[in-house]
Amino acid sequence: MTTSEAPKSDNPARRRCVWLLWAVAGVAYVIDQGSKLAVVAGLEGHAPVPVLGTWMELRVQRNPGAAFGLGEATTIVFTLIAAAVALAIFRVSRRLASTPWAISLGLLLGGALGNLTDRLFRSPGDLRGAVVDFIAVRDFSVMNLADWAISCGSVLMLVLSFRGHELGPASGSSDDAGDGGTPRQEGLGVS
Repeated sequence: MTTSEAPKSDNPARRRCVWLLWAVAGVAYVIDQGSKLAVVAGLEGHAPVPVLGTWMELRVQRNPGAAFGLGEATTIVFTLIAAAVALAIFRVSRRLASTPWAISLGLLLGGALGNLTDRLFRSPGDLRGAVVDFIAVRDFSVMNLADWAISCGSVLMLVLSFRGHELGPASGSSDDAGDGGTPRQEGLGVS
């Protein structure tokens, strides 16, 4: 197999970016789920714990809806959206060749999977589980670490998009790795 016939996934930079995406997603997911287990075990049913005076406190709240408690009657829709986001990130990861994009997508994926886990396995179940929120910011919202990961990943994604930072080569385009910036002649047998 010549270099022009090698699959795009053989690019070491792409592999590193995909591994970084998975690592960031895994860390975000584990921290989110671990924090939810800890606060449910230690804080649920107890008085709120002040963190920054009255501005921020830890208070367990079950949220069947979306952010700010919106859409409680359509919990299954949010479950399907989280699943669709995860699938879209899996699909896009094949083109990934950017460290900042890997971090952004990893945060989005980890957060989406964290809240999706709640929707699938927390009461009442059947794709309608309530997400555990516990970070209460006065006059704003009660959130969890998955929400923070999604928010940070989204902000980073917007910054990267506005700055014109590319995710990677367009699907089906030639791969420009490794030969001084000259695109490879894919499918022509040129090595």
